[in-house]
Amino acid sequence: MNLFDLLAGEDNHLALVTPEGRSLTYKQLRENVVGLASQLYSFGLQKSERIAIAMTNGSPMAITFLAAALCATAAPLNPKYKQEEFAFYYADTQAKALITLSGEPEAAIAALTPDIMLINAKVNADGTLSFELSMWHGALGIGHEKEPEQKNLLQVPLRPSASSPSPSADDVAMILHTSGTTSRPKRVPIRHRNLVASANNIIGAYSLTPDDTTLCLMPLFHVHGLVGCLLATLGSGGTLVCPNGFNALEFWKLVETYKPTWYSAAPTMHQTILARASRNTEIVQANRFRFVRSSSASLPPIIIEQLEATLNAPVVESYSMTEASHLMTTNPLPPKTRKPGTVGYGFGVEVGIVDSEGNLLPQRSLGEVVVKAPNVIDGYENNPEANATAFVNGWFRTGDQGTLDEDGYLRLTGRIKELINRGGEKISPLEVDDILLRHPAVAEALAFAVPHKSLGEDIHAAVVLKAEASEKELLAHCSTMLANFKVPKQIHILDRLPRGATGKLQRLAMAKLLNIGQ
Repeated sequence: MNLFDLLAGEDNHLALVTPEGRSLTYKQLRENVVGLASQLYSFGLQKSERIAIAMTNGSPMAITFLAAALCATAAPLNPKYKQEEFAFYYADTQAKALITLSGEPEAAIAALTPDIMLINAKVNADGTLSFELSMWHGALGIGHEKEPEQKNLLQVPLRPSASSPSPSADDVAMILHTSGTTSRPKRVPIRHRNLVASANNIIGAYSLTPDDTTLCLMPLFHVHGLVGCLLATLGSGGTLVCPNGFNALEFWKLVETYKPTWYSAAPTMHQTILARASRNTEIVQANRFRFVRSSSASLPPIIIEQLEATLNAPVVESYSMTEASHLMTTNPLPPKTRKPGTVGYGFGVEVGIVDSEGNLLPQRSLGEVVVKAPNVIDGYENNPEANATAFVNGWFRTGDQGTLDEDGYLRLTGRIKELINRGGEKISPLEVDDILLRHPAVAEALAFAVPHKSLGEDIHAAVVLKAEASEKELLAHCSTMLANFKVPKQIHILDRLPRGATGKLQRLAMAKLLNIGQ
């Protein structure tokens, strides 16, 4: 199977809904994607080559991703990257083309080199897309001090109009990168079979059907948005409402208009949605979700409690990684047991715990989480050193520490690299985050390690407040609920917490960002 096989919804059923735009049925989507893939093939692109995509969220991005993955290998990029970042990713993936919408973003175009073709996506009157080769903007001097030799990409050798060859299950559908917070980003080649397996696992885990409507809040340059929202919804024959990004002010209006049955988001988004729910009580009560899903980072148990009480819907926390094409474990829907504080159990995925040598440990043992499944990648691209470290006895080492209970539910204690070693005492920053968030004045919290001369590491925390509170008061709150060695030495009150492109908090970088112990 390949990605096209997931687009099996009923011909006249809505597949993609664009707020304030034209929507597409499954028949329209299938025909448009096949036609666009053929266009890309006629431009000379082949399945082994990488097509960079720099577009904001929306149906055009979704359609472009599917077409690029069917013709060649899609390389979705954050459209907010700077020119230098685009240049790095073009070179690292050896991109042969870039697809943008209406000539934006400028930084992506300015970073192009003469050997990369520029393709412009245009929205047709009926909501479908068309592609056209564009004049190479770099040849006009954008981003260059001197004017380079003129080159018109319309002169590239074009194939006669023909359908592109259908990709096999083993072909690489897309190339993503690890976040690279502590080292150089690693290339993650995700095959069609990986994506199909992951999408089907998500469909099964949440009993998705054509009756479901999903509100896509996650960016479509990230595996959560691409697989957890887009592919899982299309694979179930459901409808994806695809706004041009997450906007807290618009969220409840979209809920009222399109009545989604579920949405999936990162913890930061859930907290923002929760904060505005009290101003939209009539919409909340009139549009109950079948369920709400959280992934991409740990969702503190107190936020789960507040979300469920406010939205009157089950909140299921899941565990995912790019290397597993997204889903690894999740809490199930009622009437099955949900265990707050855990990320559930594997759906189509084997989960184990190993020691530092890679030996499997018995239940309730604390160690590194490992997974094995058809959705897990075969290995990083051209990185034997990383593969030797990340894979052991057929298992993928996640880099997360946790335990499995007697029912197979996984409880994460944090990234192994994020665990705080205070004089030999190991502290899970997630536990400290949750305690701080239980204080009524705290909106956001992030515990982190700082260098210490005698202890090696000490613990600090940063918070964003929603009501008045002093550092002394917050420390006293921690002291009543945490062992002394887990209480932060200092609490920094900030206006906002630093986040990466997908909303992940920058825990490992906090000491450096705050210039502590440098």
